[in-house]
Amino acid sequence: MAEPLLECVPNVSEGRDPAVVEAIARAFTSAGATRLDVESDHDHHRSVITVAGSHREVVDGAVAGVRAAVRLIDLNDHRGAHPRMGAADVVPFVPLEGATMAHAVAAAEEAAERIARELSVPTYLYGEAARRPERRDLAKVREGQFEGIREAIVSDPARAPDFGPSAVHPTAGASAVGARFFLVAFNVNLDTRDLAVAKRIAKEVRERDGGLPGVKALGFDLPQKEWVQVSMNLVDFRRTSPVQAFDAVASRAEALGVRVAGSELVGLIPRAACPPDFPSRVRLLAFDPDQVVETRLEKRRGRPS
Repeated sequence: MAEPLLECVPNVSEGRDPAVVEAIARAFTSAGATRLDVESDHDHHRSVITVAGSHREVVDGAVAGVRAAVRLIDLNDHRGAHPRMGAADVVPFVPLEGATMAHAVAAAEEAAERIARELSVPTYLYGEAARRPERRDLAKVREGQFEGIREAIVSDPARAPDFGPSAVHPTAGASAVGARFFLVAFNVNLDTRDLAVAKRIAKEVRERDGGLPGVKALGFDLPQKEWVQVSMNLVDFRRTSPVQAFDAVASRAEALGVRVAGSELVGLIPRAACPPDFPSRVRLLAFDPDQVVETRLEKRRGRPS
């Protein structure tokens, strides 16, 4: 029987120096995991790395990758649109072929303990690996970001990490390590410079403010593109698909007299969330069929898709 396959999707707080991103990505695959994708965003100052492999490959690789991020990133000098608490900000494990959520939780627990012990980076378990109910929500774990957590972790018992010291690493902060269902990172760009529009729409579509189920959303400024963006994490595409999320944002933008400039898929997407007309249906600015995770895995393993 084939060994269960896990995906690991670390988000690191560097999106502007390709050499640094490449060094960190190589570290995440150093134990044998297969690299599936690396995406960087200058405005967010963040990169999303996607690898897949056995438990041992992804866990050992995660520790090595975080070690590289600790060495190469200094959060004291980091400024970007995306919230962040650590150099290796988020390290989620996702069950793929033959794996269950229990496999992903076990990987998260081992990686979190080792990152804290070996690298002196406090770690918080989130998502399905959370040991406290409030920590299932990544936004709650990251509340205050690096600067706020630096103060709170020392004095507030509720902010104590699951592993490691009650003090952030001086340059690498803290890391959230978790287990989750396949997350689709999907952004809709709006042809306006009015950030208030993006923030208003993000609030209307996100679940915690009464919007779409399984949707997290924030409004960001994209000064290089001269747009604003509704940046969404679809935490369960079975509840709200990318098409449904796009329609919700587009209809609200239209009502405000704002044109949709196109959408972006960050990283990979499961085949089940990607109907044949998906790229045109949501006006993707760019799409590679290899962004479908099953296609990417099949090609990496030398099997026809």
